[in-house]
Amino acid sequence: MDETIYDSLTQLGGDNDSAKSPDEARIEKVANPKAGIDYLVRFTCPEFTSLCPITGQPDFAHLVIDYVPGEWLLESKSLKLFLNSFRNHGAFHEDCTTSIALRIVDEIKPKWLRIGGYWYPRGGIPIDVFYQTGKAPVDVWIPDQGVATYKGRG
Repeated sequence: MDETIYDSLTQLGGDNDSAKSPDEARIEKVANPKAGIDYLVRFTCPEFTSLCPITGQPDFAHLVIDYVPGEWLLESKSLKLFLNSFRNHGAFHEDCTTSIALRIVDEIKPKWLRIGGYWYPRGGIPIDVFYQTGKAPVDVWIPDQGVATYKGRG
């Protein structure tokens, strides 16, 4: 394998601090070695955190990101660091969820993407946020995201 295809990666294989904000975070990509076929890639982040923009209190979500790659794959460590950059970022659930999706779409231009943001309750109301770029490709198996709606403790 030609190692020069990975020369543009700056975060993989080294120590990295999380960016101070999502705008400062860098999303990296690698060439899709199977660009001629359609398949699904899933990333799950069950411990996503951000801050309420009004109170500054932490918000918690279980994120599920599904995408069908085109020419590029999303490099997983850069995704982790990007998601970590939200820890000190104040934004509503809807903004966080859709901003993550739009940033990934902008960076890697997948054939299709969907995100499920399953947010834990604040003020007694859980908010689930869903976004997708369009209709799912016909010949790709796209399983349910598998996250139950919030049922409380009983």
